[in-house]
Amino acid sequence: MGIDTSIIWFTIIVFSTLMYIVMDGFDLGIGILFPFNKDAAERDMMVNTVAPVWDGNETWLVLGGAALYGAFPLAYAVILDALSVPLTLMLIGLIFRGVAFEFRFKATEVHRPFWDKSFIVGSFLATFSQGVVLGTFINGFEVTNRAYSGPELLWLTPFSLFCGLGLVVAYALLGSTWLIMKTENELHRKMTAITKPLLLVLLAIIAIVSVWTPLEHADIMHRWFTLPNLFWFLPVPVLVLLASIALLRALKRHAHYSPFLLTLALVFLGFTGLGISVWPNIIPPHITIWMAASPPQSQGFMLVGGLLIIPVILFYTFWSYYVFRGKIKPDEHYH
Repeated sequence: MGIDTSIIWFTIIVFSTLMYIVMDGFDLGIGILFPFNKDAAERDMMVNTVAPVWDGNETWLVLGGAALYGAFPLAYAVILDALSVPLTLMLIGLIFRGVAFEFRFKATEVHRPFWDKSFIVGSFLATFSQGVVLGTFINGFEVTNRAYSGPELLWLTPFSLFCGLGLVVAYALLGSTWLIMKTENELHRKMTAITKPLLLVLLAIIAIVSVWTPLEHADIMHRWFTLPNLFWFLPVPVLVLLASIALLRALKRHAHYSPFLLTLALVFLGFTGLGISVWPNIIPPHITIWMAASPPQSQGFMLVGGLLIIPVILFYTFWSYYVFRGKIKPDEHYH
């Protein structure tokens, strides 16, 4: 039996996407949390927690997009055609957020509020657009003769927009627990206080999406509630509940590290639930990874480069977070 390069590349794309969600998630979450903290010095501390590493986080987004283009060109073509508007808005948000991130430290006091607002808007826009993309992906795509044949505004549905709001809350939770881990004193207390309502809102959103999704999609309902898939899916909501209870207890005892780790567990569980819902389709509801794959020779050629570059990215990521580990002090600056 030969090596199935389609599964290898699908795994790489899933891993890259998860790494991006985790790392750029708390980064964008800090921008989402800016409106809830008006203190200028504390805003500087919030940004300084990610200043040394933020621009490397998006490497995973580039890797995932490039891998999708090379390994599954049909999926790349269909998804970009159907989601050109939210994906373009996402990129605009990321660019705007990045420019604001750098300029707010160099701006005068008169112009600083403008760049703070730009940082907020860019973070919200990028996050909301990603959530809309996710919701549309779950809804599925119409494909005829290996080309997208659905409506231009496929992404503009109540479910997709609701998923956009849900991801805003999820990234805000990642941001608040990251700041709990990286800060002390008053900012640490503020983030601890805001995390509980964020968690409760996120759990309500998860519950609504969990009911809405199978009711909207008969194929997903069949996948969830038939054997043996039910045995794979059933642990997910149970583990979400246990992780949420553990997170509430960690907040109550003013823990520093476990809230962020438990939030990562919630993100992983949500991602797992999505995987169970769509596998093995890469273009829901009917096109599998093998149907959308490029020739095995192309995937094998790309894999040589991937196996060289991915360890480098992993090493750089680990090293940067290791070097800048620990709490951020009020007098520390990275710009």
